[in-house]
Amino acid sequence: MAADFDPEQVVREVSAALRTRYPEKDPAEIEQVVRAQVDELKDRPVQDYVSVLAMRAAKKRLHG
Repeated sequence: MAADFDPEQVVREVSAALRTRYPEKDPAEIEQVVRAQVDELKDRPVQDYVSVLAMRAAKKRLHG
C-alpha cells in the first residue's frame, strides 16, 4: 500500500466532486456509495487509481 494513500481523504474528495455533479442526490447517499467503493478498492496493490476507480463506480451507481 502506498504510504500516502488515505482512504478517508479519497472519500472526502470523491464525495465532494459527486455532490457537485449530482446536487439532487442526498449527500449521505453519495458518501455511503463512495465509501463502499473505496472500501472495496483500498486493499488493491496499486493505490494510485483508487480515487478514479471509486469515482467511476460511484457515478455508475448514482446515475442508475
